[in-house]
This record gives sequence, structure tokens and C-alpha cells, in this order.
Amino acid sequence: MSLGSRSAYWAGMPRILILSVLLLQACATLDPDYEEPTVMISSFRAIPSGGMVPSFEIGLRIINPNPTPLKLEGVVYSISLQGHELIKGVGKDYPQIESYSEGNITLNASASLLKGIRLITDMTQNQDEPLEYTFKAKLDVGGIYPSLRITESGIFNTGG
Repeated sequence: MSLGSRSAYWAGMPRILILSVLLLQACATLDPDYEEPTVMISSFRAIPSGGMVPSFEIGLRIINPNPTPLKLEGVVYSISLQGHELIKGVGKDYPQIESYSEGNITLNASASLLKGIRLITDMTQNQDEPLEYTFKAKLDVGGIYPSLRITESGIFNTGG
């Protein structure tokens, strides 16, 4: 290594050192006692729609076990029936959930007409099989905390 390249190497070192110190400080501010909030489906019902596409209202109950309020930036969600992703949607502007408390949010969703037709076709061919569902959601809590991801699955018994 020549003398010129050594001085260029050492000239860049203060920047790397400053960046490293800033990065360590940012990591130190993460709350080690942060507990992931709990998210549960509290309701699911069909609501009147103006067209042929059915609409639904999905209620979520969120428990915030932390000393800081939980501000939801947005939600992305989907519902699948028999492996067909029938409903997909997004939402924003939800109320803040205060520290050590719980709150409810409501998602409004519409089903995909074409995917619904495929589901009905599959169901008529397999009438005695139970109806499997999967609900997936990603809740963006903003800031330094990771998004909350939930998945709930189950079976509706459609047989007699």
C-alpha cells in the first residue's frame, strides 16, 4: 500500500466511526421490554352492497400491552375460502390504541366476483366437504417496531 492510499484510507475512517456510533445509539433506543400486541378477529358479517359484489365488515380487537400508545399507520388483509383468495383490501386512518388498553377497528371489504364464482363452482362439486377459511393481516404500527402479522384459519362445517 503506498503512502497516498494509506492517507485516503485513514481519511475515510472518521466517517465510518461516526456512522457506527450513530447506528449503535439508534439500536440502544429500541425498547427491550416491547411486547407484541395481540390481534384477534372479533366479528365478521355481510353488509348490504350496491352491486353484485358482496361486501363484508371485519372487526379486529387489538390489545396493547406496552407503555406507549399504538398508532396504526395502515392494514393490509386477505381472506381465502377453500384456497381461493376471495377478499383482499387495505385500510388506514384508524384510532390510536392507548398504552395498556385495547381497541377495536373495523375493516370494510368487497369480494372478487370472478373468484367468488370459482369458489361456488368448487363448492357445488364438493358439497360434503367442510369450508376452510384463512384470514391474514399485516398491521403497520409505524416507527421502529415491526409490522404485526396475524393468520387465523378454521373450518365452517357446511354439511348436514
